[in-house]
Amino acid sequence: MNKQNIIDRFIKYVTIDTESDPNNPAFPSTEKQWDLAKILEQELIAIGMEDVELDKNCYLMATLPSNIDYEVPTIGFVAHIDTSPDYTGANVKPQIHENYDGEDIVLNKEQNIILSPSYFEDLLLYKGQTLITTDGTTLLGADDKAGVTEIVSAMEYLIQNPEIKHGKIRICFTPDEEVGKGAHKFDVDKFGAQWAYTMDGSQIGELEYENFNAAGAVITINGKIVHPGYAKGKMVNSMTIASQFINALPAKEVPEHTTGYEGFFHLHSIEGKVEQTILRYIIRDHDMDLFQKRKETMKSIVKKINEEIGSNAIQVEIKDQYFNMREKVEPVMYIVDIAEEVMKDLGITPLIKPIRGGTDGSQLSFKGLPCPNIFAGGHNFHGRYEYVPVESIMKASEVIVGIAEKITEKFK
Repeated sequence: MNKQNIIDRFIKYVTIDTESDPNNPAFPSTEKQWDLAKILEQELIAIGMEDVELDKNCYLMATLPSNIDYEVPTIGFVAHIDTSPDYTGANVKPQIHENYDGEDIVLNKEQNIILSPSYFEDLLLYKGQTLITTDGTTLLGADDKAGVTEIVSAMEYLIQNPEIKHGKIRICFTPDEEVGKGAHKFDVDKFGAQWAYTMDGSQIGELEYENFNAAGAVITINGKIVHPGYAKGKMVNSMTIASQFINALPAKEVPEHTTGYEGFFHLHSIEGKVEQTILRYIIRDHDMDLFQKRKETMKSIVKKINEEIGSNAIQVEIKDQYFNMREKVEPVMYIVDIAEEVMKDLGITPLIKPIRGGTDGSQLSFKGLPCPNIFAGGHNFHGRYEYVPVESIMKASEVIVGIAEKITEKFK
């Protein structure tokens, strides 16, 4: 893999704003996702991919034909083109830091924004490497444009090096993953792979086949506004009721106090006035029974508060989003074993652990396409401190090539 080509490709992708919108039911949720999709469409054609197709829903699929004379399983690689709405993805200005020395990185001198290993200790894993960071005012977009870079670069490498034997490979770039819709209109039959890998993990070596069960909850509290000077016995302050609900949930079962397999309730949005307050939560747990109990906990709190205030002022709507793909991957665990073996061949220590989140792969697994997740290399996603080591992008590309080659050995 050519390091400078990797850098140039990645920077080209991240400087295109593709932020998705959780509040827009359109598909894709933002028109600007088409900007990158169309560029990728032309790039895939240019490097020699076949069956390149950008469909009406902004899914981009393509084929690398087999170059062997016997049948092996068709495999796929998937990444998403949108970036998170949690932090702005407009006007991304990547900064390149060669031969990182292990010290603080000044992202933005004027605003005194510092990326420090004293807080983000994983930085020290990458001393001597080339880091790409933000300028402190946007996210970077390595989630998941690092994955896109890795797939395109690996396909280009295989095309340019036909002595590397591989079966048929399908790739797909999806929209709207960050708002939970990335697999909703994914045509598994058209994709035509027996299994796939999402390139959407974080630290080098990550290999994941378990993820959260996930739901979204909207709590609506209706109050009554009257003049505060004459409010006794009449005003109902929806924000006060909202605080009751928030405080009734387990205080330590939140993202900032949980790790590993521990689930949580996460309040990510509040819109409030006296007359109405809306709380938006996500609910997460790896264990299905605990996941169901979390949803019931929310409903029981709502019921109790309504009984206490003598009305139905507070209501909750809970919608499931995706489920733990473990049950769909475990029957075909050899697809995880292949990726693990390739990483070891490349000198990468596999980090097999549960995803504290979800990927397109979780939904795709339930649609009939088992789909473990492989590292893309970035850290501190969804915010100004996001960064990615170039060497991790290169290694992920090598893993893709290695898996393609390994399939021809395993199924000969």
